[in-house]
Amino acid sequence: MKSPVHRCRDVEHGRGQGRAGCLQAEQRIPISKDVITSSAASALWFIRDVCGIVCAAITWLLVLYADFVVLFVMLLPSKNLTYSIVNGTLFNTLAFLALASHLRAMCTDPGAVPKGNATKEYIESLQLKPGQVVYKCPKCCSIKPDRAHHCSVCKRCIRKMDHHCPWVNNCVGENNQKYFVLFTMYIALVSLHSLLMVVFHFLYCFEDDWTKCSSFSPPATVILLILLCFEALLFLIFTSVMFGTQVHSICTDETGIEQLKKEERRWAKKTKWMNMRAVFGHPFSFLWFSPFSTPDHGKAETYQYVV
Repeated sequence: MKSPVHRCRDVEHGRGQGRAGCLQAEQRIPISKDVITSSAASALWFIRDVCGIVCAAITWLLVLYADFVVLFVMLLPSKNLTYSIVNGTLFNTLAFLALASHLRAMCTDPGAVPKGNATKEYIESLQLKPGQVVYKCPKCCSIKPDRAHHCSVCKRCIRKMDHHCPWVNNCVGENNQKYFVLFTMYIALVSLHSLLMVVFHFLYCFEDDWTKCSSFSPPATVILLILLCFEALLFLIFTSVMFGTQVHSICTDETGIEQLKKEERRWAKKTKWMNMRAVFGHPFSFLWFSPFSTPDHGKAETYQYVV
């Protein structure tokens, strides 16, 4: 029998998966979630990446700019109090949920594998059987679970890594995909709402005196509205596409990296509804749409195999 240390294979990012000679799924050792979950999973997670921090700050500034234009250019000067209250409440609620989702997506451990746990002593403690292997990531020296990929920005292997998003300054993985999906959904809704209000406000100003439809001068009002219109249209298209891509990825249970690299499916195929529950939690409720609710991935996955 070979010693356990010989059962550890070095695998570069994206190599050794789906190739001839690579061990099949049933030959891999099942690694429990307690083993591969980072010990700092409960602590605050934040990636110190300059590009990501700048992009995240720009995201917040753009939402705050939209909120400023909506409130001080369109709603407060409006003579219709009901219109202002309803649209102001709706817009600020959606903007708050979008920023809360962004914060949760940015500060939640996406499913990082502990660094440096691929040691000889630790592998021996797993008590591998003949034919079982564990894969080691040579970049972060960690035991690499199935469907995990190494992120060069986070400098960690991430479970079910979909992609690294600079706009949330984090990877989108197993533990924070829900928050990223909610972020794209709420940003798309905020953009659509502000775009509709800009159109109605332009029509209102053309019919009325421009000096009465805004507390700013007519040129300043036009510039602010045009900038908001471009911002809303751009992010509506971008986040709608991203939202649809993420939902499709969840329903097919195939991450963006797996689709891009056309990796061979080695995991059990489940229904679309079961895949949605695995990300958002079970059972279905309004908590699916709340960035403050943490889905219990473990219970959802257990339920999938029971049914």
